[in-house]
Amino acid sequence: VTLAESGGGLVQNGGSLRLSCSASGSIVGIKYWGWYRQAPGEQRELVAGVTRDGTTTYADSVKGRFTISRDNTEHAMYLQMNNLKPGDTAVYVCNAEVMSPMTFQYSDFWGQGTQVTVSS
Repeated sequence: VTLAESGGGLVQNGGSLRLSCSASGSIVGIKYWGWYRQAPGEQRELVAGVTRDGTTTYADSVKGRFTISRDNTEHAMYLQMNNLKPGDTAVYVCNAEVMSPMTFQYSDFWGQGTQVTVSS
């Protein structure tokens, strides 16, 4: 299974970006999707997550500004980021809990990350 992110870039303070993550490979189903971010010198933190039934969670710092969504038929997940701030600058990494058709067990997979930079 491979996760591929896209949509990062450079944006001004108050701007918007939409991140995408798509999963490819042998997939029975995806139980959970998450976006994490890591800024230089900081620990990786959970930004937002969404379960198969659509239940979402957000870090307090992004509530009201970011929206996570998923497309179960396309094995894809999105993060709409509005009113971006310089403090949102980080590498954003996609995570998914994927069921293998070989084992019917869930395993964690991670993308390579996409850079988001917000200028002041």
